[in-house]
Amino acid sequence: MNNALSREEKLRFLKALEEDLEFRYATAGALGILELLRRLDSIESRVEEYSKILSEHSRRLEELSKRIEELMKRVEEYSKILSEHSRRLEELSKTLSEVVLTLREHEVKIDELDRKVSNLEITIGALTESTYARYFYEDLERSLSLRGERVVRRVRNARIDETDVDLLVETDRIIYVVEIKIKPKHEDIGVLIAKLDLIKKSQPEREVVGVLAGTLVGKEIEAYAREKGVLVYRY
Repeated sequence: MNNALSREEKLRFLKALEEDLEFRYATAGALGILELLRRLDSIESRVEEYSKILSEHSRRLEELSKRIEELMKRVEEYSKILSEHSRRLEELSKTLSEVVLTLREHEVKIDELDRKVSNLEITIGALTESTYARYFYEDLERSLSLRGERVVRRVRNARIDETDVDLLVETDRIIYVVEIKIKPKHEDIGVLIAKLDLIKKSQPEREVVGVLAGTLVGKEIEAYAREKGVLVYRY
């Protein structure tokens, strides 16, 4: 249906606007209402858009709250692990008199870390590294005893040619270079291999073996380490 005004109707409309003041005001009012309605529609659209944004923010806040709760649970779990490690260290100090001095050195280092570092992750990492070094040394010592070998030197946090080594164990036949990581990555193995090459150059007559000790050792990482001739110990 064609609702367009005819030419005559348009002329009458324009004439009425020109001559009839009341009609002119009524027309202007109608146009103003239309503009107001258009603006209201625009406002309603923006309100709806803001409501969606607010809803998305609420959802993200809820997700963040859940993540924070999960992190707090992990902190609690790490605290329990830390307590268990401390208990085991105390038991070892009572039964192994030859490691008393080393334990005291570790306690001093732990005290220093507690004073200087507020980051719980760093503290847990340091304690875990010390514990894993001890676990590996005990495993290695038992294995060497069965093979008739003996340890001639053991150094924690050794430094060789400006390179740090987490644990260095020398027997009368082999040098063990130990890298300790809670969750090792490919690049950690590369760093360990570089340390092995450095020690092999300085002592070419000795057999040098790389060891990776950790907890969250993925299958791919373990396979890569063994491919490079690195021993893997999980704790």
